[in-house]
Amino acid sequence: MNKKLITLLIVVMVTTIFAGCSSNSQDVTTDVVIIGSGGAGLAAAIEARDAGKEVIVVEMMNVVGGNTLRATGGLNAAGTSVQKALGIEDSAELHFEDTMKGGYYKNNEELVRILTSQAADGVEWLISLGADLSNVGRMGGSSQDRTHRPTGGAPVGPHIIQVLRENAQAKGIEIRLETKATEILVKDNKVVGIKVEEKDGKVYNIKADAVIIATGGFGANLELFAQLNPNLDGFGTTNHAGANGSGILMAQAIGAAVIDMEEIQTHPTVVPSNGYMITEAVRGNGAILINRNGERFVNELETRDVVSSAILAQEGKTAFLVFDNTVKESLSAIENYIRMGLTVEGNTIEELAANLGIDPAALSSTVEKYNEFVLTGVDEDFSRGDMPRALKEGSFYAIEVGPAVHHTMGGLLINSQAQVLDTEGKVIPGLYAAGEVTGGIHGANRLGGNALTDLIVFGRIAGKSAGNQ
Repeated sequence: MNKKLITLLIVVMVTTIFAGCSSNSQDVTTDVVIIGSGGAGLAAAIEARDAGKEVIVVEMMNVVGGNTLRATGGLNAAGTSVQKALGIEDSAELHFEDTMKGGYYKNNEELVRILTSQAADGVEWLISLGADLSNVGRMGGSSQDRTHRPTGGAPVGPHIIQVLRENAQAKGIEIRLETKATEILVKDNKVVGIKVEEKDGKVYNIKADAVIIATGGFGANLELFAQLNPNLDGFGTTNHAGANGSGILMAQAIGAAVIDMEEIQTHPTVVPSNGYMITEAVRGNGAILINRNGERFVNELETRDVVSSAILAQEGKTAFLVFDNTVKESLSAIENYIRMGLTVEGNTIEELAANLGIDPAALSSTVEKYNEFVLTGVDEDFSRGDMPRALKEGSFYAIEVGPAVHHTMGGLLINSQAQVLDTEGKVIPGLYAAGEVTGGIHGANRLGGNALTDLIVFGRIAGKSAGNQ
């Protein structure tokens, strides 16, 4: 994208962010201040507090959790106690290889090594805090079952946020809701705190030895992602309103570097009518994708960019996620989709097809062929490697889905200690970042299940680094 256009966007947006700031009143002092209360922010807060630091977390929204609340699929990690108990053989090296391949080798290898080598410890840490990650499945782009989630395949994000929030509160970490960071404060070339504005317009400074940015990406900023990638103009988003890129822009205003900003991921299975994301775990547990001719058209467990492109090539630019009762029983998240009225149902495949307006004979033939592939273990049409179950037990279900912007791989440039670097590659003293606000880890495409790994691993690193400075 044209650098002048990006600069213009930043100037306009930063001006908007800073608008309305007045003189400071009732300034506050702490050791570490964290911007954002999603998984990365809360993980960082706990680690900084455990290092003996006083911590304040500010959150612009009226609830804790950010985009992590919307995460349903799971957290990728290799070599965990949970995998071992289930007899799953896996390794950090395989996780590394899958992540690099999924990112088209554009990833920062050093950061990916950290991500994959510390993922298992992140899972054990969450379990020690009270998390239930006893169910393990597989998501697109992974060669092994390594996606950890609660019993029955329940949504993982809300559970992790609950566990982290309860632990943060128990440790006396202050969380200020509806408090928007508007500026990063710098003195003598060192970050010394942030300026914030509360809902009632009150403006003041939070002075701190360290600032951790954990504000998430910019997937809800439709104007910005369309400018960075014109092919996404008009796309919806799975992101919550707070994912507007403000953390990136504030850091850039004091000289921070960014990387891979043009790398924006769409999630292939989003309900077109309301933007509700259907977790990749539905496909991982056995669902197939079919078009309006009742035919499969892609390996359902390919990377998200590949599946998204395949869906957009179909008539209507949407597809149907089809599964049976055995898939439903394997993943409790599906019950919520049914309660929300997102599914079309049929007692038989033929009845489901008729309810979808699809030729019953065509869909029946497709499902029968797929079931034969499951029996032989070889997908002769699309080389899907993991086919956990045949689709033959009624009732049968379908959800219409299409792509929407889901994750922004680009963001602030960090080093192995989660320190933010400036445009000359030098550390900005006192400034750290973790989670989707950073770039370089996922390359050109993020694997499903790696976002939670990212925010836990690097959230902990940022908290420890800030706690030890």
